[in-house]
Amino acid sequence: MHISDGILSPPILAGGAVLAAAGVAQGLRKIRDDDIPKTALLTAAFFVTSLVHIPAGPTSVHLLLNGLIGILLGWAAFPALLIGLLFQSLLFGHGGLSVLGVHTATVGIPAVAFGLAWRRWAAAMPPPKAAGLAGLGAGLCVALTALFTATILVFSGSHWLTTAKAFLAAHAVLMAGEAFLTFFAVAFLLRVRPTLLLGEAK
Repeated sequence: MHISDGILSPPILAGGAVLAAAGVAQGLRKIRDDDIPKTALLTAAFFVTSLVHIPAGPTSVHLLLNGLIGILLGWAAFPALLIGLLFQSLLFGHGGLSVLGVHTATVGIPAVAFGLAWRRWAAAMPPPKAAGLAGLGAGLCVALTALFTATILVFSGSHWLTTAKAFLAAHAVLMAGEAFLTFFAVAFLLRVRPTLLLGEAK
């Protein structure tokens, strides 16, 4: 999911930076004081899961949790993901700093879009269906993030086409894993603390 410095063209880097900045600004505007501990906890979870690698053929992938984070945080997912990605880059070299905006946009846009939509739809659903939708959406968030990243690679040069195809194939494994994880997490939260999920979409 991480792209190194020097691979993407300047227009793509600039576009990603603009999208990420807009999302982070909206997230900071929407976040409330009582959301800060939850946001910090999910930022830490996003950061730590980057260390859990799942074998996928000749390579490996790591959990994203962007679907679950989008459901729990809404717009605040953008600053949370930005901070997590920043520390992944600084401490472990997962992606370059110049690509931070692109990474934030590719992970954050699906997270926020699905998270806000899920809150609207889930309010009228029985808990099992809402949890099922959360799982499907989490898998879709991974698919969209992988598709965005692969597309960006191809637009940066046709020689990245083979890498982009392998990238998409590897993340098919992750889609299923994130779908199951998010389903069980949301089902549990809907049972013990539904207001954490079904509060006002921010």
